[in-house]
Amino acid sequence: MAKKSTVINLPAEYVLRIDPHRPAAEQIASCLKAAMLEMSLKPGQIISESEVANLYGASRTPVREAFTWLRDQGFVVTYPNRGTYVSKLSIPQIKGAQFARESLEVAIAEHLCDHGLPVATVEEVEANLDLQEKLTKSGNGDAFHKLDDDFHLALASAVGHPRICDIVQKEKAILDRLRVLSLNSMDHISVLVHDHRAIFEAIQSGSKSSARKQVRLHLRRVLDTLSDLFETHREYFDD
Repeated sequence: MAKKSTVINLPAEYVLRIDPHRPAAEQIASCLKAAMLEMSLKPGQIISESEVANLYGASRTPVREAFTWLRDQGFVVTYPNRGTYVSKLSIPQIKGAQFARESLEVAIAEHLCDHGLPVATVEEVEANLDLQEKLTKSGNGDAFHKLDDDFHLALASAVGHPRICDIVQKEKAILDRLRVLSLNSMDHISVLVHDHRAIFEAIQSGSKSSARKQVRLHLRRVLDTLSDLFETHREYFDD
């Protein structure tokens, strides 16, 4: 078993046994990225190659490769003679990602209004929304993140261009840590679930004006919470 790190303390789901049949660097990077997106590794937290190697029972070489990938993706930053840190949240980057995501998802909604939703997508989204609503009624919001992701990716996939999903996921990743901070109440999650239902119904009706309005309203909610989150969690943001 991997040795426990003395500083990095991660939930068990982020400390998986390395599969020898798959590249170790890829597995380590994936686990660390997930931990960063869910804020188990917090912005500004120092992480070292030796600690991560001990945590996963791996050599320094795949850990170094994992750090390089995370650095290229903007999840970590390395300062000479100081070490490697989880990247802090950047307000300009967040606003840019929100703008890009809104522009793309409005275009997705307009396309689907014009061309309709495949039957398989309708069934997938209806099942997804039913699960979201059950979560709000049960008071269990822990599974909402994945359902939220799956809802948006189902609509993106319905356009029929695989690269669209990749772009949505890339821009969304920049916003995900902020989303974790903002999803701290069932009331807020209930609002987002209502937004998802409204977007879906607008697309099904074929009303592009309504679909545009609902997508923009939904995706701008993260900006509505930004100033409050900056004041509450100032230590997570760049100066």
